[in-house]
Amino acid sequence: MRVLGIDPGTVFLGYGVVDGGAAVRMVDCGVLKAAPRLPVESRLCTLFDGICGIIAAAEPDEVAIEEPFAGVNVRSAFMIGRAQAVAILAAARCGIPVAYYSPAEVKRSVSGYGRGDKSQVRAMVLLQLGLKELGQGFDATDALAVALCHVHSRHVQQRLAPERR
Repeated sequence: MRVLGIDPGTVFLGYGVVDGGAAVRMVDCGVLKAAPRLPVESRLCTLFDGICGIIAAAEPDEVAIEEPFAGVNVRSAFMIGRAQAVAILAAARCGIPVAYYSPAEVKRSVSGYGRGDKSQVRAMVLLQLGLKELGQGFDATDALAVALCHVHSRHVQQRLAPERR
């Protein structure tokens, strides 16, 4: 199972692709950037085109997207929601199923603690993927964490599913 994880943002959108078989491995990761001075609709168009390109290149089976955290800044959550919608639309356009995870779910799945900070999540992502370093910022690491969370979730679902006869 190949999963594209997305950490949405309207200026920086992190993405991470993992193969989640018996051993999980990173395929690709990075950050799509949209010029902050552009109108939001132009930034969203840039991000949409970028996500479509990643989907075409990586050919994921499923997409996992982190949901916006609305705790402190509602305006920021709305903006992230717009980027999330663009990612959903790109996946839907390609007929790829989408799963959604809260930031706490992602942190809990990857680091065992739902309130871990970005450096803790990054350390656990590197450990789980067998990487010493990742030349990308926290947006890419967070996207890989979302993809790993989805892989973990699918493995649990498979174990709990009744055997087919």
